[in-house]
Amino acid sequence: MEIPARAGGKSEKSGGGKLKWWQLSLIGVGCTIGTGYFLGSGIGISKTGPSIVISFILAGITAMIVSEQLGKMFIQDPQKGSFRSYTKKAFGRWAGFSSGWVYWFSEMLISGSQLTALSILTRFWFPNIPIWILASIYATLGIIVVLIGTKGFERTENLFAVMKVAAIFMFIILAILVLFGFFGGNRDDFDIPNTANEFFAEGMIGLWSSLIFGFYAFGGIEIMGILSVRLQQKTEVIKSTTVMLIILTSIYIISIILASGLVAYDEFNAEESPFVISLAEYNLAFFPYVFNAGVIIAGFSTMAASLFAVTSMLVTMSEEGDAPKVFSKKSKLKVPPFALALTISVLVISIIVSRIVPDRVYEYITTAAGLMLIYNWFFILISFPKLIKATKFDHVKRFLAMLLILLAVSGTLVDKANRMGFFVSVIFIVLVIVVILFMRKGKKKNKNELPRGI
Repeated sequence: MEIPARAGGKSEKSGGGKLKWWQLSLIGVGCTIGTGYFLGSGIGISKTGPSIVISFILAGITAMIVSEQLGKMFIQDPQKGSFRSYTKKAFGRWAGFSSGWVYWFSEMLISGSQLTALSILTRFWFPNIPIWILASIYATLGIIVVLIGTKGFERTENLFAVMKVAAIFMFIILAILVLFGFFGGNRDDFDIPNTANEFFAEGMIGLWSSLIFGFYAFGGIEIMGILSVRLQQKTEVIKSTTVMLIILTSIYIISIILASGLVAYDEFNAEESPFVISLAEYNLAFFPYVFNAGVIIAGFSTMAASLFAVTSMLVTMSEEGDAPKVFSKKSKLKVPPFALALTISVLVISIIVSRIVPDRVYEYITTAAGLMLIYNWFFILISFPKLIKATKFDHVKRFLAMLLILLAVSGTLVDKANRMGFFVSVIFIVLVIVVILFMRKGKKKNKNELPRGI
């Protein structure tokens, strides 16, 4: 595959990349804004009301701390394996193996959740087509994007990023115009919480359970680490990620404030975008169609980014011995065929799951995917002081981010609908641990069987 670095996990020399810092920021926006924001935020609002804004602020702060510390490790030692390589250097092969496979599974879950979300949204136009058929179509298109290679992927994501940001700005402008009396609206339509009970509609427990949806909306910053090796100036990686996250957090917060202020929080659900719901009562007949198309583009973009990332990570792990060698075996395709085959196989499983349990599958998968992503954020934070001479302020930020991650993880246990996703993530973590134990046992056995004198 055209992975952006040399094989074997070796450091990339400075100046070997082709991206400017702002181009990487744009790709980051394209890879991050997806249905986790356009659709998943509606689930978050339904669980806590207007205070969902706090969830997004806390998630944004955590994402910024994690990306900054990952950026510092990259500047000191550029690695195409990104966070997985740093985890491996900090704690040994078991950690790199765990980090890589946890990330692979999280991104596959994201791909599955995007497939389900895209299918749900497409039924807006084609209500009689089963979800699994629509999911199959989107899966095929996603694989085609992976097959075009790194350069084609970057161009595609740049285009999608512009379209997604345009869709968000369209909502923000229309919502503001509604408040100024256009399209049958007025200022009184916007409900500003006057008391703590109105702001925290479901109390602190509701806010706690909604945290994971704020974090999930920032899922995708990891691919910035994977693509950082293509930067022209490696020292600009922190500037690139910081600008990206400031843009993301700002538009997330503004749009969510507008959406949650225009409609009662209990009207939001997992079947429709909160932004479409919030403008449904106004004279904007065209908006659901145009915005729904924008959301579909956003979801497809994120799914394609996830497929690209997992295939790249699988090839890198294979080259470094943390996955079977067959996954890095090349062919005439730009993508190693066996790595692609595994990705396709898991997508097929996702489609089957959406066929069996279509009602709650999106929420379950979203929760599990969000958890798996931030488990790797935790890996980044604990690896940082092992590889970088951290200042006191670095440690303060690190512990704050770890605390917020633990709050988001534990928050899934207080909500019945989120628990299934938590248990899915735990099952996979246990599976990875079991594999590591077998690997260690096999290594120890082989060592004991060596003839004396070797």
